[in-house]
Amino acid sequence: MNKSAPLSGLRILVVEDSFLVALDLSDELTDAGCDVVGPAPSVKQALKQIDGIELDGAVLDVNLQGERSFPLAEHLAARDVPFVFLTGYDSTTVFPDQFRDSPRLSKPVDTRLLFEAISRFSQHKL
Repeated sequence: MNKSAPLSGLRILVVEDSFLVALDLSDELTDAGCDVVGPAPSVKQALKQIDGIELDGAVLDVNLQGERSFPLAEHLAARDVPFVFLTGYDSTTVFPDQFRDSPRLSKPVDTRLLFEAISRFSQHKL
């Protein structure tokens, strides 16, 4: 692992249904020092992949082939795992009340903004 990487040692779940986007996100996070869990293309697969695993955070695509990632976000919130939503939608997307103020990034994702959001995950644990 590259100790000089900005996000070194963080275990991050990636949930994204677009294979190429998921691969790109995973590669960028790995290059930044993260231990990537996934990527998972659905809520069901993500829940299987994180069963019994400690996470430092998650990157969640809002729309997973018509399925919303909000149930997964609820599960993560109950485990006190921070997350950031990714959305290809404009700001009119309806988010449940409990996630209205959750961090979100627009697609295509600006890597610098993604890294800034994930760097806050480590502060969440303090």
